[in-house]
Amino acid sequence: MFLGHYGAGLALKKAAPRTSLGTLFLGAQFIDLLWPVLVLAGVERVRIAPGITAVTPLDFESYPWSHSLAATAGWAVLLAAAYYGVRRYRAGALALAAAVVSHWLLDAVVHRPDLPWIPGWGARAGLGLWNSPAGTFLVEILLFGTGLYLYARATRAADRTGRFALWGLAAFLVFVYAASTLGPPPPDARSVAWAGQAQWLLVAWAYWVDRHRRPVSA
Repeated sequence: MFLGHYGAGLALKKAAPRTSLGTLFLGAQFIDLLWPVLVLAGVERVRIAPGITAVTPLDFESYPWSHSLAATAGWAVLLAAAYYGVRRYRAGALALAAAVVSHWLLDAVVHRPDLPWIPGWGARAGLGLWNSPAGTFLVEILLFGTGLYLYARATRAADRTGRFALWGLAAFLVFVYAASTLGPPPPDARSVAWAGQAQWLLVAWAYWVDRHRRPVSA
């Protein structure tokens, strides 16, 4: 799941007009931003296993502190509390928490059964949609397209940058998704983890986009 997570962030702008799209992207991708750091630190493990699913060669051997449901819920509460402490905006805090939790729920649709429920517990979740490239593509595009539509309806461009930066971001996300899906498998786990750090640039891009757009209600 890639585009779908960003679609969730886009869609949640309607629920929290005063919260930046960058913050919502940060929430929607938070556990995937945390995960590469933990992999590089040796706390969590992934290996390259071509053919393990039809869509991705990544075998997530251990990631209880970033991707278990219990840990995800804990991160959601912490981020929402920190946001509320700074902004005093309840709708934004709730939208941020929902964005964080949405990541695990969407991952559970596509992953094979490798998502932990609780750190240290052997049970795993995952419906395995990654075994169907067509099904995965359809779900990704539907989620992203719906989120983009809702964000575009909930905001208006304040200037020329606000108009074109949004569609540039959308096109770039689709390009990255296609390149990662259709390209060769990565050489090793550390390469995957370092590449994952580039998602911070997408968060920054979203902050830039949102600074040039205004909620429709305003």
